[in-house]
Amino acid sequence: MKISIMFILPLFLTGCLYVNDRGVSTEYYNECHEYYDSMGIYHRECDKNLIEFKDIKDSIKQKTDIPKQ
Repeated sequence: MKISIMFILPLFLTGCLYVNDRGVSTEYYNECHEYYDSMGIYHRECDKNLIEFKDIKDSIKQKTDIPKQ
């Protein structure tokens, strides 16, 4: 019984979450607004994801960079 629940439950939950190039989100498409300001500087503002791949990489890097005493 537990094995069947472990396989069936993720199938139902995958309909709510989408993997995009920046992380895991509840929306299918990444909503990023790209523009140039009056000085010609490029800006890109994106909505937050539920899980950001950059945050995961940074946290792993911080844990491995702890100096040993």
